[in-house]
Parts: sequence; structure tokens; C-alpha cells
Amino acid sequence: MAFRNFRLQVILRVLLIALTIFLLLFVYHKTTHILSFILLVVVALAQVYFLIRYVEQTNRRLANFLQSIRYADFSSSFTGHRLGKSFEGLNRAFSEVINDFKKYRAEKEEHYNYLQTVVQHINIGILVYTRAGKVDVFNNAVKKMLRIKRLRHVQDLHVIKKDIPEMLLNLRSGDKLLVKLFMEDELLQLAIAATEFRMRGEEYVLVSLQNISSELDEKEIESWQKLIRVLTHEITNSITPISSLASTVREMLLTDLEGGREARELDTEDMENIDGAISTIQNRSQGLLNFVEVYRNLTRIPKPNFRYFPVSDLFERSRQLLKPKMDELGIRYNIRVFPPELMITADPDLLDQVVINLLLNAMDAVKNQPDPEISILATLNDHNRVVIDFEDNGYGIKPDIMDKIFMPFFTSKKHGSGIGLSLSRQIMHLHKGSVKVKSKPEEGTTFRLIF
Repeated sequence: MAFRNFRLQVILRVLLIALTIFLLLFVYHKTTHILSFILLVVVALAQVYFLIRYVEQTNRRLANFLQSIRYADFSSSFTGHRLGKSFEGLNRAFSEVINDFKKYRAEKEEHYNYLQTVVQHINIGILVYTRAGKVDVFNNAVKKMLRIKRLRHVQDLHVIKKDIPEMLLNLRSGDKLLVKLFMEDELLQLAIAATEFRMRGEEYVLVSLQNISSELDEKEIESWQKLIRVLTHEITNSITPISSLASTVREMLLTDLEGGREARELDTEDMENIDGAISTIQNRSQGLLNFVEVYRNLTRIPKPNFRYFPVSDLFERSRQLLKPKMDELGIRYNIRVFPPELMITADPDLLDQVVINLLLNAMDAVKNQPDPEISILATLNDHNRVVIDFEDNGYGIKPDIMDKIFMPFFTSKKHGSGIGLSLSRQIMHLHKGSVKVKSKPEEGTTFRLIF
């Protein structure tokens, strides 16, 4: 309605100008009406001026309205006391839009304050910074954890630990770190996880920091208890028969008398028994030495010699080594690599141990199945990290031993040292990766290597 009134106003003004010009031309031919001619010229110019002013005033009002929106200046008001009643609807529409923007801005500020309250309240440290290191957000948990009051740039953290700024600036989405800090004679073990996002055309990194010292201490105590139980079990199994046989040999060789001891006379049967006992003692002692040597090897994994090579090379070497045994057992062996040219940075010699160990476990799990099959899939996950899945259709892992399979010397097999999975996990840890397992009894097991 407002715009129709505006159009009518313009048409009327144009018609008046046209009428004035017509009168002007009529008077122009009357030489006796010079004063009237001059007056009509002034009136025509005034009408043109007021028409231009009328139109431009509307444009200025529109420009002011758009500028108010652009700069979020919602203090402006729009009234039509100078533009006439025809613009009341337009001014009302302007005011309604401004009020809606005010409401939206208030809701946005409330939402921002809500998020700020949540971020500041949680106990996990939150740190957001640009790729250049400029800090955008850090919450109270970070202040309390790192004993800082102000933080404008990631480089400011060098006073806590020199290499922390570089570590944070090099983080990529999905990266996780465990950092040890000494703060006022207190040891902090921080679990750091990172994710990336883009806002206002700039890349940001969001880092969470959590002090897991107490959790690690609890897990360390639990691990030590498990390890001590295993060591105690193995050593007791070896020492008990050694002690028993040593006592038996002593009774065969010596007789206790009131004045001391006396050697017994031995016949052929006694000599054979003593020889058997000594042989058993020797074998059990050698077994105990072998156990200690295996334990030493488990704690002496060499540092990785990283190289950049195709993932498919890993599987080709294992295929050549284990193919005869798989053919003998009738096991189907499938390998898929996507993309086929997928590369990895790792120590191929150490990873060969991991791949072969997982394949041997899978072969043992499927050998009694009617249609034994082992599948390997290597690909990239959503975080652009290399993932390798080893899947079998074997008898699976029982739920009650799922948390023990990575424990050194634990095994559910009749023949096995129980160090393969523990060794594999340590090798993956040296590669800044991890090994996960999913299993359903009687359906199969999947081991996943994440690099």
C-alpha cells in the first residue's frame, strides 16, 4: 500500500510539472506576459526540485535502514512525519524488521552467554586458538590447571614447558598426546586431544586438556598387580618342582644320623631316579631362564626406523611367509587396500612382527571352522589416518578374558608364550598408534591397527 501511494505521489508531481511546462509554452508566445513566464519558470524548477528531494529522501531513508542492519545499530527508529501518510506502512515495516533483528541479536547473545557459562564451568580445560597461535578462548579449568591468569598467544605457555607451544601448533584434527608437567612440585599428566574447524575464513584448533594423573596411577597399580600375579604364577610353577626334586635328590644321596650326615649307597635304580630328577631340575631351570629372557626382550623393543612405503608391501611379505600353512589348513586369505597406492610412514620390520602375530592368532582361531577365512582391509578413516582391519570368522574371544588379552604372558592357547599381543601393542604405541579389538563368541574377531 505504501509503495502504491508513493507511485501516486510521483505521478501527480510529474503531471503538475507537465501542466506547468504546458502553461510555460503557452505564455512564452504572449509577449505581454513576461512576468507570468518568469514566475512559471520558477514554479517549474521548484516542482522539479521538490520531486527530486521527495525521491532522494526516500532513498536516504532506505540507505539509513540498510546501514543500521549492516552495523547492527538497532537504536534507529523510522517515522514518517516528513514523508506523509503514504510511508507509514513502509516505516512500520522498517521498524518491524529492526525489532526482529534486535530479538535475533538478543537471542544470539543469550546463546553465546550460555555457551560461555558451560565452557567456563566444565572441569576439562578448553583452549581455542588460530593456526598462527593467537588464543581466542580458554576457560577457567585451563587457568587453574596451568596456573595462569592471562593467555593471549600459545607461545606464552613456554614458561610452563619450553616445547608445549610447538606441540600445540603442530596438532592436527584427531591427534592425541600425553604430556607430563611439573607444576609447583606436583606432577600433572595431561591428556590432550585436538580438533580443527573453520570460522570467518580462518582455521582454528580446539584443544581439550584433562589431568588424568589419578586415573593413570590407578591403572598403573592395576597393571603392576596383574604383572606380579603372572610373574608369581610362572616362577612358582618352575620353583615348586625344583624345590621338591632337590629335596628328593638330597634324601636319595644322604642319610641323617645323630652325629651328622652320611652318604647312602646307591644302586642302579637310585642312579636313574637321581639322573631323572636332575634332568627335570635342569629343564625347569632352563625354562625359567627362557621366561626371564622373553620378559627382557619384551621390555627391549628397538626404536622404530621410520620409512615411507606402500601398505600393500606389508601384506605381500606376510603372504609369502604364511601362504603354505594357510593352504594346508584351507584358509581363504583376502586383502583389500583402498586406495591401492595407500602409503604409510612406519618401521616395516617392526610392523611385520605385528602383522604376522595377528595373522597367526587368526589362523589359530579359524583352523577348525568349516569355511575358514581371514580378511585384511587397509584404508583411511575420517581423520585421514591409516586404519588396518584384521577380520576372521573364528571362535571369537570370550568376554571374561577380553581385558586380559594384551597382558604380558597371558594366553588362552595350549601352546603360546602370551607376549604376541602385548608386543604388538607396544610396537603400535612406538608408532603413535593403537590396536583395538572387537569380538563376538562363535562369530569372529576383528583387530584394528590405527596409525
